[in-house]
Amino acid sequence: MKISVAVLALLLALVHVTGGCGTKTPAPATVSEKPIGAPIEVKAPLGLPPVPIPADNPVTAETVALGRSLFYDKKLSVDNSLACASCHNPVNGFTDGQRHSTGFRGQTGTRNAPTVVNAAYSPLQFWDGRAHSLEAQAAGPIANPIEMNHPHDACVAKLNSDPVYRNEFAGAFGPGPVTLGKVEKALASFERTVISGDSPFDRYQYGGDKKALSPAAIRGLAIFTDTTRGNCVTCHTIGEKYALFTDEKFHNIGIGVDGEGNLTDLGRYNETKVESDKGAFKTPTLRNVAKSGPYMHDGSLKTLQDVVAFYAGQGNSNPYLDKEIKAIKISGPERADLIAFLESLTGELPPDAGPPQT
Repeated sequence: MKISVAVLALLLALVHVTGGCGTKTPAPATVSEKPIGAPIEVKAPLGLPPVPIPADNPVTAETVALGRSLFYDKKLSVDNSLACASCHNPVNGFTDGQRHSTGFRGQTGTRNAPTVVNAAYSPLQFWDGRAHSLEAQAAGPIANPIEMNHPHDACVAKLNSDPVYRNEFAGAFGPGPVTLGKVEKALASFERTVISGDSPFDRYQYGGDKKALSPAAIRGLAIFTDTTRGNCVTCHTIGEKYALFTDEKFHNIGIGVDGEGNLTDLGRYNETKVESDKGAFKTPTLRNVAKSGPYMHDGSLKTLQDVVAFYAGQGNSNPYLDKEIKAIKISGPERADLIAFLESLTGELPPDAGPPQT
């Protein structure tokens, strides 16, 4: 009996979907990683735009509470010695106050811990932008061998063995085991609430309170926005209705150059392999900057005075120095005014951003 090509193709397709026995092979069960609670609003304070929220991870009271617990819990590290908050401490502006953070068994990295404050607004995370969301960023330090050194499978297994966490995850995401995706989403949801605005600058600039800034800070603002003097606003942007104080781009500003003029860290280039990205790092926000020193991706500048002096010297020369880096020519008193303005960017944090009460 001859079978036409069309009939043969139909039979093969039927075998594929039925497993060859005339009954459909059931698809493997999947665990939903989308929060089940009612979404809540993350209200942006004066000076900030609405907080972007991904469709697959709406912020709920349950995920925020769970993420807050995880953020401050040392169980995420392999030996129960480190939490996310070890490097992102609210006391230090959600940094750790160190040039390079101390990780598993005292190991140190090569970059300064960036602040978590207002990270919700960043489309790319880490100094080099290697994570494309807060969710993706959350998992990185857990498994990093010089940070928490906890393989993801082992970390998830530890959380699954904890009945309290199992119940909290079920309350936030519904029935099913703890998964890495749920851990990421819970941490990211909490971090989206760690936002700070309503600073003296915001009340002056956007709230109409012309007494909110000191005369020195007002003079410093003029320097900051003057492209011929401070030129700071070129990268640390101020908008008509809000200010993130970052363009979210990557720039080589002349930090991290050795005595021979060689770059000690290639930064963004490691991710893009684009020649012009060598030595380029993400523009950090300046909000709460007075609390988050030391500064720069390598933590090499201890104080805001050091930062201003660095820019006055136009950075360290290298072939990839950003064309916008120009020596700022301001006097000693004007430098003090500029620092007074930077100090005016300190705003309040949400009351529930700190460790949960035990």
